[in-house]
Amino acid sequence: MPLIALTGGIASGKSTIARRLAEHGAIIVDADRIVRDVQAPGTPVLAAIAETFGEGVIAADGSLDRAALGAIVFGDQERLQRLNAIVHPAVRAESQRRFEEAAAGAPDAVVVYDVPLLVEARVDDPWDLVVVAHAPAEVRLRRLVELRGMDAASAQGRIDAQVSDERRLAIADEMIDTSGTLDQTLAQTDALWQRLRAR
Repeated sequence: MPLIALTGGIASGKSTIARRLAEHGAIIVDADRIVRDVQAPGTPVLAAIAETFGEGVIAADGSLDRAALGAIVFGDQERLQRLNAIVHPAVRAESQRRFEEAAAGAPDAVVVYDVPLLVEARVDDPWDLVVVAHAPAEVRLRRLVELRGMDAASAQGRIDAQVSDERRLAIADEMIDTSGTLDQTLAQTDALWQRLRAR
């Protein structure tokens, strides 16, 4: 079972690539979804977050108030590291469980781990391939403003909070340039799929 890590900065087109690979038959393990799952009401992770950052990060319905937590940790490296120390081990454990579940259910399948913070989280599982979705920062900034409705300062802050393109590209075995048209991105993704199936 090939295990592929797919990463990219915010608004890099990573989700588009993941959806296309899923259309081809890849099993997608979504790290963002796992983060939400391990932070669900009643979980030890949510309890630890509340204990560390205060009950103000818990919404009235008992779920995590992401905006409140973001206001506490955004721009504060020490607090962000404390949050990551709570969340990342649980995400790694659940991700591994899902990889094993995929391997047991479909041993010949291509499993793609859709993980935005591969570099930041220092996720060093034994990937068969690391694929980076890449578009220059100015393209991603424009997408955040035009497609997601963010103001330019907030969008730039989100981009700046992530690792540099250089650090992300340094771990890439394959890079998909997403700065062009959707059709160009899909064509590169289709070609990647053909290479994966030929392995």
